Amino acid sequence: MLSRRWHEATQGEGRVVVLTGEPGIGKSHIALSFQERLQVEPHIRLRYYCSAHHTNSALFPFIGQLERAARFERGDAPAEKLAKLEALLIQSGVNAVHSMPILANLLSLPPSDRYPLPELSPQKRKEATLAALMAQLEDLSARQPVLMVFEDAHWIDPTSLELLAIIVERLPQLRVLLLITARPEFAQPWPGHAHVTTLPLTRLNRRVGSAIIKRIAAGKTLPEEVMNQILARTDGVPLFVEELTKTVLEGGLLQVRDGHYVLDRPLPALAIPTTLHACLMARLDRLAPVREVAQIGAVVGREFSYELLSVVAGLPKKKLDEALAQLVESELVF
Repeated sequence: MLSRRWHEATQGEGRVVVLTGEPGIGKSHIALSFQERLQVEPHIRLRYYCSAHHTNSALFPFIGQLERAARFERGDAPAEKLAKLEALLIQSGVNAVHSMPILANLLSLPPSDRYPLPELSPQKRKEATLAALMAQLEDLSARQPVLMVFEDAHWIDPTSLELLAIIVERLPQLRVLLLITARPEFAQPWPGHAHVTTLPLTRLNRRVGSAIIKRIAAGKTLPEEVMNQILARTDGVPLFVEELTKTVLEGGLLQVRDGHYVLDRPLPALAIPTTLHACLMARLDRLAPVREVAQIGAVVGREFSYELLSVVAGLPKKKLDEALAQLVESELVF
């Protein structure tokens, strides 16, 4: 369905797809897989991430996208950031004279002599900011088809939601596919449109859950008793299926024999965790030497920098690198 909507968007008929579902159901996984499928096609990809910690930070996902697109680095001086932003806007085909002062202000950069910030009321400045961001999207779509991925819209701030509604209204005239992921509680503020498709993701059936287990087990079959417990406890949530399978494979309950897994002893009553939280904690416990590094990263937030982790953990570089390598290999950190 996404491929069909993408084809329509490339023909100049912009489309919106809203993927909804509970946490762990596969919204982000589908979005990522679709982006990978489009790698061979000429297009522009824009990615926006909402955050539970920034529901009141105006235009937070748009600011993040601009900073990533302009390749801002932590140590950049304001003048360097201004130069990078100017280069990005020129590359996008945007009128830098009009957009630079407004977008530089959005990114908390000081005004420059070349691009002085006009005197505007707060309301007029907001309108100019939304117009500048909309103009950038329009100019990009004139150059190439655009895939616009908007993650976790249930955490969107009110100003970003206002801009997103404007984008949805104007999309039919643009070569843009807007893919929004959200939990079921996300209330779409726009009316029903022919170019908007909402797709609720449901839990997986037993057959598909079994296929995920087999893939994680590298094609080896698991004892039926273990399979049944994993499928019963995960209740069709793909993330839980993946994590619980990894927990069982790492837990030493199973041995490989003749190309498949077998139980050497009866399955203990509490051998398989019953919740995703317990499952993740069990996996962390088995990584005792590197667990503290994961915990420090978790305190910082869903994302953390290597530099900050290095300072707080106080570990030699080699030990920290080894710990992170183990966490990445276990897919507890990406």
